[in-house]
Amino acid sequence: MRWHWIRHALKIAAFLVVVVGVVGFAVMMLWNWLVPSLFGGPTLGFWQAVGVLVLSRILVGGLRGGGHHQHWRHRMRERWERMTPEEREHLRRFHRHHACHHREPEPPKEPGT
Repeated sequence: MRWHWIRHALKIAAFLVVVVGVVGFAVMMLWNWLVPSLFGGPTLGFWQAVGVLVLSRILVGGLRGGGHHQHWRHRMRERWERMTPEEREHLRRFHRHHACHHREPEPPKEPGT
């Protein structure tokens, strides 16, 4: 079972490397096509373009994950609250069977507790 998670992590890491490479290359090409001709600015190399991406993420997006995760959690909590006790138990059994947890998963806390 541990190999499944290692393989999954390697796939995610490979995907992230490809995404950073493609987006970094796209930023580099766009910068080198537009900035020198429009503003007389310098051209960028690949790692400088990746640095511009990181800097823009820090300045515009902040260092935290973003608010969309909180929205997802809020929607899931609303769905959980609308479920009947039978539906909740069915969902717990489904996740126990499909998620391969070795311990009992904790259900979401009830509001006000």
